[in-house]
Amino acid sequence: MTRKIVSGDPAAETPETAAPPQTHPPRAADKIRRSARELFYREGIRAVGVDEIVTRAGVTKPSLYRSFPSKDELAAAYLRDYDAEFWQRFEARLETAGQDNPREGLLSYLRDLGERAGGPNYRGCGLSNTAVEYPDDHHPARKVSEQHKQALRLRLAELAADMGADDPKQLGDGLMLLIEGAFVTGQIFHAGGGPARMLVAAAERLIDSHLGK
Repeated sequence: MTRKIVSGDPAAETPETAAPPQTHPPRAADKIRRSARELFYREGIRAVGVDEIVTRAGVTKPSLYRSFPSKDELAAAYLRDYDAEFWQRFEARLETAGQDNPREGLLSYLRDLGERAGGPNYRGCGLSNTAVEYPDDHHPARKVSEQHKQALRLRLAELAADMGADDPKQLGDGLMLLIEGAFVTGQIFHAGGGPARMLVAAAERLIDSHLGK
């Protein structure tokens, strides 16, 4: 399956916080989305108020509510953007490796993740963080997070099958556990000294165990 993608602190942007470059003056809604993204990723959604977002964006509160019915819907929009950019980054690694080499494509993504997880501004996966912040299955942001994680689980199982794994679902779930572990531990251990530095080695051994190597 190939997914078609439609598409921080600004002083230290990472792939988690960076927004696409603007080719024209941003609209109020774009300013709000960018400011919300930076603040939500760095501080968490619950910790950030609407007043802080509009002040950061340099717009008025009515401008926010004309574009987004509520803060919850703004949070969901932030996560939809995050989801699209995740898949863009993930699938780009697979495409570079080629369709006949899903193992190397996935390992390439994991190498990149392991490096990013050691950065000083890394705050894990915004979608995983949201699932912890919002346990209510009906919350708009939680729904986006759940849908993303379900899609990732399926994609990993597909890649495991493409590799010829003896049990693709089991290998896919094992890989997902490693990825989520990197998301979490990267927030605790900085400067590249945490468990995420072993992500690729652990994934290689897990994959090879399912390929009879």
